[in-house]
Amino acid sequence: MNLDFEEVSAAGLAKSYGPTLALAGVDLSFAAGEVTVIQGSNGSGKSTLLWLLAMLAYPTRGHIRYGRYDASRADELRGRIGFVAHQLQLYPGLSGRENLVLAARLQGLSGADARASALRDSLGLGEYWDRPIRTYSRGQAQRVSIARALLHEPRLLLMDEPATGLDVNSTASFIELIERQKRDGSIVIIVTHEAKFASSVADRILHMDRGRVVEPSA
Repeated sequence: MNLDFEEVSAAGLAKSYGPTLALAGVDLSFAAGEVTVIQGSNGSGKSTLLWLLAMLAYPTRGHIRYGRYDASRADELRGRIGFVAHQLQLYPGLSGRENLVLAARLQGLSGADARASALRDSLGLGEYWDRPIRTYSRGQAQRVSIARALLHEPRLLLMDEPATGLDVNSTASFIELIERQKRDGSIVIIVTHEAKFASSVADRILHMDRGRVVEPSA
C-alpha cells in the first residue's frame, strides 16, 4: 500500500553531529501543491534538513510527520519520497537509461522502461541516453539524477541544488517539470542559492542561518 499525505510537518527538529549543532529546533510545515525554496549560507542547516525529511538521517530531537504517519512507517514512507542530493548518486559505468531502469526495478516499479523514456523526453536526455554517465557533463548527469528522483511519482520531492550545471534550455524544461509536479499535488522542497531560479519556482522562500529558520516569507 502506498501511503499518501497532504502535509509534512517538523516540530522541534534538531540534529547534532558530535559537538556541532546542525539544526537547532526547527518548526515547519509543507503543503501539497506548494513549492518551498530554502536558502542560506553554507553550514546553515539546509542540507541537513533535507536529509532528515528524506528519512536518510534521524533527528537528535524533535519529530517529523507525513500527514498522519511518523517514522514508525519509515520503510513505506521512503517509497513516497524523491530525493536529488547535491552529490550525484549515479553509477558512472552505466548509461542514463540503465541508471533509471535499474532504479525503477529496484523499487519494484512496473513499466520501468516506459517511465524512464517519458522522463528522458521531458528532460531532453535523448541525445546521450545510451552513453555511460562518466562521459556526461555535470548538467547532463544532473538531469539523470532529477529523472531518477521522479521515477516513482513521489508525493514529497526534495532537491538540493538541482539546477547546478543546467543550461538555459534545460533550466526552462526543469521549471516546467516542477510546475507539473506542483499541479499533480506533490510537496516540493528545494535548496538553492540561485536567486533567479528560486524566484521562478517558489511559492515561498525560507532563509536559514545557524540551524534555524530566520526569515520566512510568503
